[in-house]
Amino acid sequence: MRVQIVDDDPWIANLLEQLVLSIRSGAEIECFASVQAAIDAWQPNRYQLVIVDWNLPDGTGLDVMQKIRRLDKDVPLLVVTGRADRESVLAARPLGISAYITKPFDVPKVLACLESLLPADVTAAEPEARQVSFEEHLRSLTPEQLDVPLLSDVKDKLQQASRGVSMDFQELAADWNRDPALCAYLIAAANSAVYGGGQAPCTSLPDALKRLGARTCMNLATALALRQAGSTTDPFLKIFLQNYLDEIDQLAETVVRTARQCGLDHGALQAAALLYRLGEMCVIFQAQEWARQSRQSIDDNTLLKAFADFAEPLAIRLKAHWGLPMALRELIGACYALPQFQVRQEQAVMRLAAAQCGNESAAEIERLKRLAGWGRGRHGARRCRPLWANSLAMLLIVL
Repeated sequence: MRVQIVDDDPWIANLLEQLVLSIRSGAEIECFASVQAAIDAWQPNRYQLVIVDWNLPDGTGLDVMQKIRRLDKDVPLLVVTGRADRESVLAARPLGISAYITKPFDVPKVLACLESLLPADVTAAEPEARQVSFEEHLRSLTPEQLDVPLLSDVKDKLQQASRGVSMDFQELAADWNRDPALCAYLIAAANSAVYGGGQAPCTSLPDALKRLGARTCMNLATALALRQAGSTTDPFLKIFLQNYLDEIDQLAETVVRTARQCGLDHGALQAAALLYRLGEMCVIFQAQEWARQSRQSIDDNTLLKAFADFAEPLAIRLKAHWGLPMALRELIGACYALPQFQVRQEQAVMRLAAAQCGNESAAEIERLKRLAGWGRGRHGARRCRPLWANSLAMLLIVL
């Protein structure tokens, strides 16, 4: 079964792809971002469903559908668009579209629509894959394959919500504030060309939530949860993951306290703390995938070597692929070392928090306190609310 998705918003295209795969795991999906690319790829009987956005950089979804209908009268056409005006609906109607869904959409409704349009999933026997070592697996990764595991409870709730289980959105959003994967993913989306629109960079989760809006945040988070639906953490890997998550939690709490003492807003600093071990968590996610695909277990020596050899380069690649703003990357880097010149106060605070968590020498901590302006916010500075409370306050405005 093959499905064509035509949408120039890569975040929505990815969401639609994950929705299709969640109900037809054997589907082959091809995504195109322009009218011409979609038409060039079209051949009769090549696709069993076409999902088309309306606004495309070189034309409209109507152009794609008109071309398809001249060649194929029967293939289902699903329009997913932000245009809900009567004129657009009437223009598409003569083409025999199967459904017309407006953005931002409800995931359960789209899943129900896809279920009714897609043929049964016929999974052909896959040829036995060549066995590769974990190191070979890591070296062969494309940027699109890089990922960080969602917290299990966050992933479970999002997957339930995608199936129509009623969830309190404010409670879901509060959980996201402690999830490194969602924090990075939503900040990256908010800074993308699609949603950023030349605005000032978002460096914190509350800012990303406010820019994207509640419905879009929910849909993008669901896409990430569905993409990781097949991944499970075995007990051995779970221990490593939990150790890093505990380290991140400790750093995030210390950063918030330190920022208050230094009179700084802690939003971007807390986001940087959550992403402090991005590379190691990426290695753990790939260990899960390698173990699932190869049906082998991974030993601790292999995993420790992978951390040493691949955590840093994978973190760099993932930050670049997600397009995280440079200011946020610099804050993450400050956890490890300060730049030689032009140290910003925020960077000094990050380094100070990391030194406190790492039980570094008292002399070094005192030096970093002076550099960070320790005590500047102790008297007279406005008391900061917890970041999750700020997030919910902003979401209430959006909702």
